Amino acid sequence: MIRVELPYHLRALAKLSGETLLEVAAPVTLGAALDALEARFPVLRGAIRDHGTLKRRPFVRFYACKEDLSQLPAATPLPEAVVRGAEPLLIVGAMAGG
Repeated sequence: MIRVELPYHLRALAKLSGETLLEVAAPVTLGAALDALEARFPVLRGAIRDHGTLKRRPFVRFYACKEDLSQLPAATPLPEAVVRGAEPLLIVGAMAGG
């Protein structure tokens, strides 16, 4: 089981009050974790990744173990601490503006 923390607006959309636990089949990659998240919470489809291309939305970032995974390919394995559930996969809404 991996732990996933979502920003407030995505938690509200998915009707979650805190982090969620996901069962992700091996190999546990960033893409597999996002697939599992969208399968469990279909309302999030299109909010984190584009429907057609499955590319990350511009103002969404992914972090794990103090590393920015946002620009890495979906086939990137998640860190072992995330796979064990010791650390969460963070999905963060990026800040923008002036």
